[in-house]
Amino acid sequence: MRIRLIALVATLSFALAVPPAEARDGTLQRYARDTWASFAAMTDPASGLPADILNADGTTSVQTSTTNIGAYMWSAVVAQRLGFIPRGELVSRLQTTLGTLEHMERHAPSGQFYNWYDHHTGAKLTAWPPTGEPLTPILSSVDNAWLATGLKIVASSVPELSSRADALYQSMDFGFYYQPDVNRILFHYVPDTGTGPCCYDTVVSESRIADYIGIAKGELPQKEYYGRWRSFPDTCDWSWQETKPLGVSRSYFGVDVFEGAYPYDGFKVTPSWGGSMFEALMPSLFVPEERWAPGSWGVNHPLTVKAQIHHGLQEAGYGYWGFSPANIPEGGYDAYGVDGIGMNPDGGYSNEAHTGVDHGFAGCRDGKPDAASYPDGVVTPHAAFLALRYAPDAAQADLAKLQRDFPDIYGKWGFRDSVNVGTGHVSGAYLSLDQGMIMAALGNALDRDVLRRAFATPDMERALRPVIGVEEFGADPRGCTITGTPGDDRIKGTPGDDVICAGAGDDTVDGRGGDDVIFGDAGDDRLSGGEGDDTLYGDAGSDRLDGGRGFNVESQD
Repeated sequence: MRIRLIALVATLSFALAVPPAEARDGTLQRYARDTWASFAAMTDPASGLPADILNADGTTSVQTSTTNIGAYMWSAVVAQRLGFIPRGELVSRLQTTLGTLEHMERHAPSGQFYNWYDHHTGAKLTAWPPTGEPLTPILSSVDNAWLATGLKIVASSVPELSSRADALYQSMDFGFYYQPDVNRILFHYVPDTGTGPCCYDTVVSESRIADYIGIAKGELPQKEYYGRWRSFPDTCDWSWQETKPLGVSRSYFGVDVFEGAYPYDGFKVTPSWGGSMFEALMPSLFVPEERWAPGSWGVNHPLTVKAQIHHGLQEAGYGYWGFSPANIPEGGYDAYGVDGIGMNPDGGYSNEAHTGVDHGFAGCRDGKPDAASYPDGVVTPHAAFLALRYAPDAAQADLAKLQRDFPDIYGKWGFRDSVNVGTGHVSGAYLSLDQGMIMAALGNALDRDVLRRAFATPDMERALRPVIGVEEFGADPRGCTITGTPGDDRIKGTPGDDVICAGAGDDTVDGRGGDDVIFGDAGDDRLSGGEGDDTLYGDAGSDRLDGGRGFNVESQD
C-alpha cells in the first residue's frame, strides 16, 4: 500500500511579478480606503442611504436598493475596523441608516422591504428616476437577504445599535417566499397583484444567501436548500444546454438531487446560470462555505476561479480576467460571465460581441466550432476581488495589471466598475453593490474574516452547517492532500487540516486531529476524524463514520 501526499500548487504566468506580502497588504489597504471613500461620496448624510450609482463627476443616482443599503452597512463596519473612520462616526452613520430603515414603507405581513427607494428620502419608488417610467414595487427575496446580511453584521459588530438592527433582522420573514409545491423560493413578490414569478432554481447563485438566512432563522425547511438544480439534467429534453453535464444522483433530506457538473479545461465545475463570479462567490464573503461544506463549495469555489482565469488568459486571450454582471463601459449594464461554466444558452458572455460556446449534447445534438476570437472583452474588478481568498496572488496581479494598463480605471474612489480591454474604454461609474463586494473581500483579507465572523455566528453554524455540509458536488478534482490507492488502505492524516481521499477499497482512515475532510469513496470504509471539526463522506459501501471530538458533519450514502 502506498499513500501519496500531494502539494497543490497553482502556477500561473502574469506580466507583473507578485510583490512581497507587506507591499501587497499595503496595496489592499489603499484599495479599501479609496473604495470606502466612494461610499462616503454616494451616501446621503440626512438619510444614511447610499445611491445605486456614483458617477465619476461626483453626481449620483436618485434610486437605491435594499442590497445597496446592506452593502453600505457592512462596508462601514469594515471601514471602522481598518481605521478609516473612528468608532463614533461608525455609530453615527449607522444610527442614521437604521433610523431611516425603521420608518421606510415595507410589506407589513412579511416585514420585507420594497426593492427600490429614493436614497435621499427613503420613499418607496413608483417611477424609475432615470426615465420617469412607471415602476411596480416588488419585494425581492435576494435583495432583502442582502439587506438582512448587513443588519446581522451590524447587530453582531456594533453593540450600541445591536438591538435595533436585530429587531429589523428578526422582523423579516423569508418563509414568506417559500413555494412548498416546488420546494423553492420566489424571485420576488408583487403586493399590488398578490403574485410573484417562481422561482430561484439554481444553487450556484447569489440568491442562496436567502436560503441560508431563512433556514438559520427557522423560516424555511432544511430541504429547501436541495430544491435547486446543481446542473440541469443530462437527458435530451434538456439538450438546449451548451454543455452536457456529467454526474450522479444522490438524496439529501428526502430530496433527490442530480449532482451534475460541466467539463471545462480538463476539470469539472458545478455551473451557475450565467458563469459569473458573483453568482458563485458573493455568499462566501459572509458564510465560510468551503469549510462548512467542503464536499461541495470547498471543491467548486477554487475551480470557478480557475475557470475564470483560464478563460481570460487563454481561451479568450484578453490578458486579464474577472467576469461578472457590471456596467457596459460605453453605457448600460450586462450580465457578463464565462459561457463555458454557465447554463444560460443565451449567455452570460465575457465580451460585448456576445461570443459564446456550444459543445453540443452527446447522443442528442451536435455542437458548433469554437470561436476564433473574443473581441472587446469586459472585465470588472470586483470579480478579481471575489477571487482574493482562493487565488490571492493571481487576483492581485490581475488588479495591478488593470491599473497599469488602463490608468483611468483607478482614482480617488477606487476602481471604476468595468473596462473594455479591447478598446480601453473605462466605465464612468461606480456601482454600490460592486463596491460593497470589494469592501467585504478586503475587510476579510485584512482583518481575519471580520465579516464572516460577524455574520456566520455559532447559532448560524449549528443551523446551517449540518444542512449544507453533507453534500458532494460533481465538481472535480477535490483538492486532496492525501490520497489512497485502489486497494485496501490504512491511512493516517497529519495533526493539521487534511483533505483525505481514500479511493476504492475497504479503507481505514484516521484524520489524527485538525479540521479534516475525509472521503471514503467506494468500498466498506471506517473513517475517524479525531480531534477537530471534521466532515466525513462515506459514499458507496457499508461505512462506519466517527467524527470524534468537535463539531462534526457525517454524510452516508
